[in-house]
Amino acid sequence: MAQMNMIQALNAAMDITMTRDPSVVVLGEDVGYFGGVFRVTDGLQRKYGVHRVLDTPIAEGGIIAASIGMAVNGLRPVAEIQFADYIYPGYDQIVSELARLRYRSAGAFSAPVTIRTPCGGGIRGGQTHSQSPEALFAHVCGIKVVMPSNPYDAKGLLIASIEDDDPVLFLEPKRLYNGPFDGDPNKPAVPWSTHPKGEVPDGHYHVPLGKAEVIREGNALTIIAYGTMVHVAEAAARSLSLDAEIIDVRSIVPLDVETLCRSVAKTGRCVIAHEATRFSGFGAELTATIQERCFWQLEAPIQRVCGYDTPYPHAFEWEYFPGTQRVARALAAVMEAR
Repeated sequence: MAQMNMIQALNAAMDITMTRDPSVVVLGEDVGYFGGVFRVTDGLQRKYGVHRVLDTPIAEGGIIAASIGMAVNGLRPVAEIQFADYIYPGYDQIVSELARLRYRSAGAFSAPVTIRTPCGGGIRGGQTHSQSPEALFAHVCGIKVVMPSNPYDAKGLLIASIEDDDPVLFLEPKRLYNGPFDGDPNKPAVPWSTHPKGEVPDGHYHVPLGKAEVIREGNALTIIAYGTMVHVAEAAARSLSLDAEIIDVRSIVPLDVETLCRSVAKTGRCVIAHEATRFSGFGAELTATIQERCFWQLEAPIQRVCGYDTPYPHAFEWEYFPGTQRVARALAAVMEAR
């Protein structure tokens, strides 16, 4: 086991898959010589050469289109979109081509493309560097959507994504790159070396797609979250001394419905937390799924804690961010409801 932050864990995942499989290639803006804007691909071009780690023009549609062409010709491209906010020029290629390729060819072609992209706020990125667009892609049939919350999962999920024969959108909460974050911007930064999930195996391993993780068992209520909000949820439950069961979704699509509903059926109460905007956010799908399957076990209405339905503000970042106090208020409301 080694101590890694999320950047190092993601880099290790690509390094291992490129060593094991010569068909794995990396491409994106500044991923080669520069090592990526967050240095996630640092050193890969020096090790594997310019033909396997390709610097591309600033053209997200072209990055995705080139990845699709590579995939149908036997490669396994790992494309980086520098920020999730810039994925939209490639959205048509992802939705109309990449996600549909296996279906429209009746299985003759597969599309083993992994699209990595940093998402979320908490770094003063403002409206064009802080978005969480997971719900836009979860709606599209044919693409898997993943968001890890720690280095151990990040490495295992990325390896599983690269080796999967279907396209995967791999969202990386940038606020978690260097350490866990409980939602309080006034506290000193905490490194991953202080967290159990900062211990990462050196070698090859999988964290399976489509499987959530119960990161804390409890009986009073269930908190469902993913990405940065997993750590915020833990802090909120601690602040109220609640016996909360906390589930890290990890795999948004495919969704581990069984684990979520088993927990809610046990506790009878549920709070859902994510950083993306509330209206038509993925929390709405989680709410509908739980309501349909756990209606007779629910003791209180499901609460959602999300970003507001506005662009991500720069000056009021921490008013927008669904921090510990907002989550704690939702937890208290669910516990008080009869």
